[in-house]
Amino acid sequence: MERDALVQKTTDELRDFLQVDRVVLYYFYRHWKGQVTFESLNSDEFSIFGTTGADDCFNDNYAEMYLEGRVRAIADIELEPIHPCHRDFLRSIQVRANLVVPILNPSRLWGLLVAHHCQHPRPWLPSDIETMQKAAETLATSSSIRES
Repeated sequence: MERDALVQKTTDELRDFLQVDRVVLYYFYRHWKGQVTFESLNSDEFSIFGTTGADDCFNDNYAEMYLEGRVRAIADIELEPIHPCHRDFLRSIQVRANLVVPILNPSRLWGLLVAHHCQHPRPWLPSDIETMQKAAETLATSSSIRES
């Protein structure tokens, strides 16, 4: 319960600070397989709770990059040079701008903290990225997450 409260509080605070449509936690329940287990929304129409993502697009190469601390900020999925599979997936969940940071605990890539702007492009500021990284670090160092 402590973990759940921390994650929900974190996603809510991030959504408010970033002024985005959605912030989610994508939790890896086994090797590169996961799902959205928490979300904070500015409107219920943007809910993607329980979705498992584009497993065909998320392969070992991407996982390794996130394990190394990769942060991915896309201001406009329509202009960014990304794989068509990834673009199609993002379109299917109403994403126009995307910011992703890893949640790394000592033993693995625990999850991804993701901010979505759904209605139009959005440039990500360095302060946006820093805030997301700090939130991911707070989650990763929480005893309730380190032990899960």
